[in-house]
Amino acid sequence: MADGKNTLNVTDDTFTATIEDAEGLAVVDFWAAWCGPCRIVGPIVDELAGEYAGKGVTVGKVDVDQNPRTASRFGIRSIPSILFFKNGSHVDTVVGAVPKAHLEKKIQEHL
Repeated sequence: MADGKNTLNVTDDTFTATIEDAEGLAVVDFWAAWCGPCRIVGPIVDELAGEYAGKGVTVGKVDVDQNPRTASRFGIRSIPSILFFKNGSHVDTVVGAVPKAHLEKKIQEHL
């Protein structure tokens, strides 16, 4: 589940360039392979990435076990945590397994 076909695999080393330097909206799913709820949310995030491709939305995933610096930097204590960035600034967070409609609403709010 490292990354779906539509999501970017983001690491400690690539987070700034991929997410914080992105123009428009960036959505980041913080997850781990052992996390059951992450396995529910992951495919939803990938589906949304495909639906919003080419519409000014960058979607990435950060494996918290492989990238502890980035997870710590944003205070990730529960996963899945989905963070929203607008032109590089953290603007919103959703924690836990939520329905696709909830994430779509958040994306629309920040576009």
